[in-house]
Amino acid sequence: MNNNLTKLGWNETLYTETDPAIIARVITVQRNSYRISDGEMEYLAHVSGKFLNAANGAIDFPTVGDWVAVDKLRLEKKAVIQHVLPRKSQLVRQAAGDKTEAQLVAANLDTIFIVSSLNDDLNIRRIERYIVAVYESGASPVIVLTKKDAYEEEQLPALIAQVETVAIGVPIIVVSNITGEGIHDLNTYLKPAETVALVGSSGVGKSTLVNVLSERNVQKTKDVRLDDSKGRHTTTHRELFVLASGALLIDTPGMRELQLWDGEAAVDTAFEDVEDFASACFFSDCQHDTEPGCRVQEALASGELSQERFDSYQKLLRELAFEKRKQDQKAQLEEKNKWKQRAKNMKATYNQRGYK
Repeated sequence: MNNNLTKLGWNETLYTETDPAIIARVITVQRNSYRISDGEMEYLAHVSGKFLNAANGAIDFPTVGDWVAVDKLRLEKKAVIQHVLPRKSQLVRQAAGDKTEAQLVAANLDTIFIVSSLNDDLNIRRIERYIVAVYESGASPVIVLTKKDAYEEEQLPALIAQVETVAIGVPIIVVSNITGEGIHDLNTYLKPAETVALVGSSGVGKSTLVNVLSERNVQKTKDVRLDDSKGRHTTTHRELFVLASGALLIDTPGMRELQLWDGEAAVDTAFEDVEDFASACFFSDCQHDTEPGCRVQEALASGELSQERFDSYQKLLRELAFEKRKQDQKAQLEEKNKWKQRAKNMKATYNQRGYK
């Protein structure tokens, strides 16, 4: 057992055929450079030329939390990443902009804290999206509501009840980074050698929470804007921290919007309440519109299911179906261009050899 790697969460049972001597974990990602650690020393790393040639897209490149096989240059504190080891979990979103591409947020996670503040940032529909993304990642979600100190105790139940309508079976923890209330409850998820990531919008208190859980100032913080409660970006990159408890904590930049990359199966889990009603419909292919015996419509009419919740469910399914079509079209185009390039290369080879 490599004790240095174990401190970073290494589990030899997951990688029985890999020599621990060449393994490191990615602890920081900044554009095309990586900071990695083998538990004993940190290295500035880049991917090899062979890696670059073999990569098919952004999702193949290392992200924070990844285990990588490397060639170490110990005297120079530099390393070359040869390949990424298989991930046990990965948080992925659709990259910002018009480009159809997956963006890795973090990998090899056990738990993900979905952080939202109890001020004007509290957005139930956004929390739904995060829950779907976390279930799709393979990690377990926990909702963390910050800035408890800004509210009277009697105001909290109504706010928490809003979140409970979408967090079916998901733990909800209310904390104050100022008074320390709720922090003990979070610590129960910060177990030795397990990795927890924080995700959420800017200004919800992620960086402050990292400092509180780390028991030292490792992240810069800024106040939110007073006029709209929106945050200011302080975390500009993804970084993994080793806590005194032995847990691993990953902070990520704020995401105002979260476009899902995949997650049809995760929608079923996140919207278990809607799925239960749908499974009770008279027709197995019910569209939940005007069909007789539609249990969903009955639940909407009786108030058992809110229209907002059902609309959000349908919207996410439509969005994922649209995203899937875009991904399929992109894959078809890339395959077509690959064969066109092969044909060009073959033609050029024939011309060089004098064939006509």
